[in-house]
Amino acid sequence: MILTIENILSPEELDAITSELKDAEFVDGKLTAGWFAKKVKNNTQLSGKAEAARELRTTIAKALQRNRLFQAAVKPKIIRPMIFSCYSSGMYYGSHTDNAIMGGEKPIRSDVSFTLFLNSPSSYKGGELVIDTSLGEQAFKLEAGSMIVYPSTTLHRVETVVEGKRLAAVSWVQSFVREPSEREILFDLDTAKQVMFQKHGKTPEFDLISKTHANLLRKWAEV
Repeated sequence: MILTIENILSPEELDAITSELKDAEFVDGKLTAGWFAKKVKNNTQLSGKAEAARELRTTIAKALQRNRLFQAAVKPKIIRPMIFSCYSSGMYYGSHTDNAIMGGEKPIRSDVSFTLFLNSPSSYKGGELVIDTSLGEQAFKLEAGSMIVYPSTTLHRVETVVEGKRLAAVSWVQSFVREPSEREILFDLDTAKQVMFQKHGKTPEFDLISKTHANLLRKWAEV
C-alpha cells in the first residue's frame, strides 16, 4: 500500500526545521548507503554530528506519534532515526531497494519506508520520487510538510534535480505487522470502523468490525 499523508508537520514546525537546515552541515549521502546503493546515490545529508540533528528528529517523531493516519496505516514498532537529505542541481538517487536489515547494535527489519517533503515543489525542478508498482512507475512530488509511505520492498528512485534544492526527511519502520497485505486489511477495517462510528455510533455491527479488527491484529502482530 502506498499512502500520501498531508500536513504531518504544522507550519511552525516546518519553518523551524527548514530554518535549522539552512546553515547546517551536510555530508556525502553515500556514507549511509548500502554497497550497491553507493553506486547510484548522489546527494548530501545532514551530518549525524550536527547539533540540530537530534532536535529535528524529535520534532518529526512527535509529529508521527500524533498522526492517526500514519499510526493506523504503518503500525510502527520501531522507527529509524530520520535522515535529512538535500538534492542540489544535478543530484539524484538511482533505482534501488532499501536494505532489508538496518542499524548496528540494535538492527531493525525495514517494512515501510517514508519520505517527508520539507520544501515547496515549486522551489525546485525535477526531484520526483518514482516508485515501481504493479501498475507501472508512479512519480510523487508533494507539498512541504506532506509525506508518502510505501513498502520498503519496492524499487524506487529520486529523479535528477534540474534546478533549485530538494529537502526531505527519510526513514524506515519496522511494523508490528510484517506483511503489507495484512497491514492493508487492518487499515481498511479501521477506516470502515471509524466511518461507521461517526455515522451511526456504537452499533452491533460496529462491535463486530471492532472485534474482527482486534482479533486479526492479535493474530498478525509481532510484539
